[in-house]
Amino acid sequence: MRSVGFPDGTAVPMLGQGTWMMGEDPRKRAGEVFALQYGIDLGMTLVDTAEMYADGGSEQVVGEAVRGRRDDVFLVSKAYPHNASRGLLPRACDASLSRLGTDRLDLYLLHWRGNVPLAETVEAMERLVAAGKILRWGVSNLDTDDMEELAAAGGMSCATDQILYNLTRRSPEFDLIPWLRKRSIPIMAYSPVEQGRLVRHPGLKSLAERKGCSPAQLALAWLLDQPGVIAIPKAASRNHVEENRGSADIILDEDDRVALERLFPAPRSRTRLEML
Repeated sequence: MRSVGFPDGTAVPMLGQGTWMMGEDPRKRAGEVFALQYGIDLGMTLVDTAEMYADGGSEQVVGEAVRGRRDDVFLVSKAYPHNASRGLLPRACDASLSRLGTDRLDLYLLHWRGNVPLAETVEAMERLVAAGKILRWGVSNLDTDDMEELAAAGGMSCATDQILYNLTRRSPEFDLIPWLRKRSIPIMAYSPVEQGRLVRHPGLKSLAERKGCSPAQLALAWLLDQPGVIAIPKAASRNHVEENRGSADIILDEDDRVALERLFPAPRSRTRLEML
């Protein structure tokens, strides 16, 4: 699978696995663990979670899935904004590490911006790096002006911005994504199939049929065709995992790109970054 590089040179698969809404139903736990393990077997070794997801339940599912193979996985988790202070972030990180059953995170993100000053969050993140509890840090749901402020607050070691980005949510292309690319900061795209809604789009369905793939695969292939983008779709069944993995093997030609652009035009003006 093709890879995407972080500013420090670390490369990860361009297609990872999301876990939003995992860990909410104990009856589904075994299936969720299996799906994650199967995805790792297929090369989707970046796994994204958060302390918010199922109040830590998602981290526990991920912890079970990576038990015995921690070194094969690039683990990402996210902290609540109210935990992003110099006093609370170490505790939040320790709690996440405990639920995940590991001694370090490969990437730790501020889930969205809250009331804690960004400079304080940067300081707290850098202390966690120095302590070896996280290897790198980043942010999520921060818009261009937020990123400018983060950089001014000493946050130029930020490794990524995880944002809502898909065919129907292209507003980041106007200014945020160019800002990130100029600084070689990769984009992590969450909800890459718009929580399943894209698969029902008539035009996308028609294009996918001609391409010989599913609408979800075509939507993912479009994202993976963008430079510096890591997509993190969720899957909770064997078939869904295989479908996601297949998207990484789809190569778009210029006719595909033109047809998708016609269906889902690029933004012509700036709008605020959307989030779910």
